[in-house]
Amino acid sequence: MKLSERNQKVLEAVVCGYIRSGEPVGSRTVSKHYGLNVSSATIRNIMADLEDMGLLHQPHTSAGRVPTDKGLRLYLDSILKIRELEKRQQALIRKAFSSGRVDIEELLRRTSQVLSRFCRQAGIVLWPRLSATRFKHIEFVRLRARSILVIVITASGLVQHTLVEWDEDIPQDNLDKYSRYLNEILQDIPLSRVKECILKEMEGEKALFDQLFSRALEMSRRALQDALENTDVHIAGHKHLLSNPEFADVERMRRILEAFEDKSRIVRLLDRALDPSRQVQIILGTESDISELYEMSVVSSPYKRGETVLGVLGVIGPTRMDYSRIIPVVTFTASLLSQFLEEPEDTPMPQDSGSA
Repeated sequence: MKLSERNQKVLEAVVCGYIRSGEPVGSRTVSKHYGLNVSSATIRNIMADLEDMGLLHQPHTSAGRVPTDKGLRLYLDSILKIRELEKRQQALIRKAFSSGRVDIEELLRRTSQVLSRFCRQAGIVLWPRLSATRFKHIEFVRLRARSILVIVITASGLVQHTLVEWDEDIPQDNLDKYSRYLNEILQDIPLSRVKECILKEMEGEKALFDQLFSRALEMSRRALQDALENTDVHIAGHKHLLSNPEFADVERMRRILEAFEDKSRIVRLLDRALDPSRQVQIILGTESDISELYEMSVVSSPYKRGETVLGVLGVIGPTRMDYSRIIPVVTFTASLLSQFLEEPEDTPMPQDSGSA
């Protein structure tokens, strides 16, 4: 949709005013605070035109206007200028990560907490899908008769535990043989191809004539089936949502928290942001297809290891959150997490030389 420069300025003024106050924005406010050298009457006419286009909404007669999701989308795609995060903020975020080397699971949890803290919204991290990484090691551990813990470690440091119930008791010595065999044939294979490799190996003569190897392949196939298909999302800082006046209604807040508890829906929502070509993606209100989140937005950015997108991080907050402040925090944190994931496991996390 093409708007004249003046109409763009009025839309921008209404969006910024609404984000700041949470209240409908009137023509006098736009005229007084946003440097438009036109009368209030002219601004009212422009607001009416923008309302006819579906970009603004008037909650009730004689009230000012608020942006619709369509208006916010136009503002975000065509008007908002995203600045680089200030050096001081960058240093503070780096410092929040700087308590020494931690395993990747703790690093991802810490990332959601950092996003929540600096954006004052709910921080979210979609955990890496194993299919996006490479195989490093598999181990079988006998927990008790017919119960085996399968531990898969990826080249990027992810650890996946899966419990497999077997139809017979297998000694630990045999399980160790399974591990050595699989670690040899699967070494450094992309996990997206491991299932294919296992099935191919199961059809080979070695597995057909050796029960030990066929057991190993079938056991690993079962364990990896769920691991490759499932993922999780970590959410931190729900309490920040309570500070937003639009969520003061107890019933509305209850519905939102219930949506967070059903993580499978949040995972499907974040899957839409797994686009390596886009540094930031914003899903507004009704675009989420989750009715409980129609008054909320997701600002997300992918994080990588090398050129491989592992997952997505971001924040969930009200549609009127301060995008100009939050987008740089999200994209910088994604870049920083990607940098951490590139570091060898025996080196400390990157430190910032500047002072906070």
